[in-house]
Amino acid sequence: LVLRFAFQGVTDAKAGSLVNVLLVVAFAICSALAFRHTWTGFVRRPDAPLDAAAEKSMRSIRVIGFVGILLAYFCRTLIEAPGEKLRRAEYEQERQRYERRRTARTGNPANKPKKRKTR
Repeated sequence: LVLRFAFQGVTDAKAGSLVNVLLVVAFAICSALAFRHTWTGFVRRPDAPLDAAAEKSMRSIRVIGFVGILLAYFCRTLIEAPGEKLRRAEYEQERQRYERRRTARTGNPANKPKKRKTR
Protein backbone atom coordinates (compact mmCIF):
# COMPACT_ATOMS: atom_id res chain seq x y z
CA LEU A 1 0.00 0.00 0.00
CA VAL A 2 2.84 2.37 0.88
CA LEU A 3 4.67 1.49 -2.33
CA ARG A 4 1.48 2.09 -4.29
CA PHE A 5 1.15 5.55 -2.72
CA ALA A 6 4.80 6.29 -3.52
CA PHE A 7 4.38 5.24 -7.14
CA GLN A 8 1.14 7.21 -7.43
CA GLY A 9 2.89 10.27 -5.96
CA VAL A 10 5.64 10.08 -8.57
CA THR A 11 3.16 9.74 -11.41
CA ASP A 12 0.98 12.57 -10.06
CA ALA A 13 4.03 14.83 -9.78
CA LYS A 14 4.55 14.40 -13.52
CA ALA A 15 8.27 13.94 -13.03
CA GLY A 16 8.56 12.48 -16.48
CA SER A 17 8.51 9.14 -18.18
CA LEU A 18 12.19 8.49 -17.41
CA VAL A 19 11.53 8.63 -13.65
CA ASN A 20 8.51 6.35 -14.03
CA VAL A 21 10.55 3.83 -16.02
CA LEU A 22 13.38 3.96 -13.48
CA LEU A 23 10.90 3.36 -10.67
CA VAL A 24 9.41 0.34 -12.44
CA VAL A 25 12.91 -1.00 -13.16
CA ALA A 26 13.86 -0.55 -9.49
CA PHE A 27 10.77 -2.52 -8.41
CA ALA A 28 11.61 -5.26 -10.92
CA ILE A 29 15.24 -5.50 -9.77
CA CYS A 30 14.22 -5.60 -6.11
CA SER A 31 11.67 -8.31 -6.89
CA ALA A 32 14.28 -10.36 -8.77
CA LEU A 33 16.79 -10.03 -5.91
CA ALA A 34 14.16 -10.96 -3.33
CA PHE A 35 13.13 -13.96 -5.45
CA ARG A 36 16.73 -15.19 -5.74
CA HIS A 37 17.43 -14.69 -2.05
CA THR A 38 14.27 -16.54 -1.03
CA TRP A 39 14.87 -19.36 -3.50
CA THR A 40 18.43 -19.96 -2.28
CA GLY A 41 17.05 -20.04 1.26
CA PHE A 42 15.12 -23.15 0.26
CA VAL A 43 18.28 -24.87 -0.96
CA ARG A 44 20.75 -24.23 1.88
CA ARG A 45 20.78 -23.07 5.47
CA PRO A 46 22.27 -19.63 5.98
CA ASP A 47 25.48 -19.36 7.99
CA ALA A 48 24.38 -17.43 11.06
CA PRO A 49 27.32 -15.04 11.61
CA LEU A 50 28.03 -14.45 7.92
CA ASP A 51 24.45 -13.98 6.78
CA ALA A 52 23.28 -11.79 9.66
CA ALA A 53 24.70 -8.69 8.01
CA ALA A 54 23.46 -9.79 4.60
CA GLU A 55 19.96 -10.34 5.97
CA LYS A 56 19.97 -6.89 7.52
CA SER A 57 21.06 -5.25 4.27
CA MET A 58 18.52 -7.28 2.24
CA ARG A 59 15.60 -6.27 4.45
CA SER A 60 14.72 -3.12 2.52
CA ILE A 61 15.13 -4.83 -0.84
CA ARG A 62 12.86 -7.65 0.30
CA VAL A 63 10.23 -5.16 1.46
CA ILE A 64 10.24 -3.39 -1.90
CA GLY A 65 10.43 -6.65 -3.87
CA PHE A 66 7.84 -8.61 -1.88
CA VAL A 67 6.28 -9.72 -5.17
CA GLY A 68 9.44 -11.73 -5.84
CA ILE A 69 9.15 -13.44 -2.46
CA LEU A 70 5.54 -14.36 -3.13
CA LEU A 71 6.50 -15.66 -6.56
CA ALA A 72 9.29 -17.80 -5.06
CA TYR A 73 6.91 -19.31 -2.51
CA PHE A 74 4.35 -19.99 -5.23
CA CYS A 75 6.88 -21.67 -7.54
CA ARG A 76 8.29 -23.75 -4.71
CA THR A 77 4.86 -24.99 -3.61
CA LEU A 78 4.30 -26.33 -7.12
CA ILE A 79 7.35 -28.57 -6.62
CA GLU A 80 7.06 -29.42 -2.91
CA ALA A 81 6.58 -27.75 0.44
CA PRO A 82 9.08 -24.88 0.83
CA GLY A 83 12.22 -26.10 2.57
CA GLU A 84 11.09 -29.75 2.66
CA LYS A 85 13.99 -31.06 0.56
CA LEU A 86 16.50 -29.25 2.75
CA ARG A 87 14.97 -30.59 5.96
CA ARG A 88 14.84 -34.11 4.54
CA ALA A 89 18.52 -33.96 3.57
CA GLU A 90 19.51 -32.69 7.02
CA TYR A 91 17.47 -35.44 8.65
CA GLU A 92 19.13 -38.15 6.54
CA GLN A 93 22.61 -36.80 7.33
CA GLU A 94 21.83 -36.78 11.04
CA ARG A 95 20.51 -40.36 10.88
CA GLN A 96 23.68 -41.51 9.14
CA ARG A 97 25.84 -39.81 11.77
CA TYR A 98 23.76 -41.41 14.51
CA GLU A 99 24.08 -44.88 12.97
CA ARG A 100 27.86 -44.48 12.59
CA ARG A 101 28.17 -43.46 16.23
CA ARG A 102 26.07 -46.38 17.43
CA THR A 103 27.84 -49.04 15.40
CA ALA A 104 31.41 -47.77 15.69
CA ARG A 105 32.00 -49.08 19.22
CA THR A 106 29.93 -51.43 21.26
CA GLY A 107 31.68 -51.03 24.57
CA ASN A 108 34.97 -50.86 26.42
CA PRO A 109 37.36 -53.54 25.11
CA ALA A 110 39.11 -53.76 28.51
CA ASN A 111 35.93 -55.10 30.11
CA LYS A 112 35.62 -58.05 27.74
CA PRO A 113 35.86 -61.46 29.39
CA LYS A 114 39.20 -63.05 28.65
CA LYS A 115 39.27 -66.37 26.87
CA ARG A 116 40.84 -69.23 28.75
CA LYS A 117 43.62 -71.11 27.14
CA THR A 118 42.82 -74.74 26.58
CA ARG A 119 45.49 -77.39 26.90
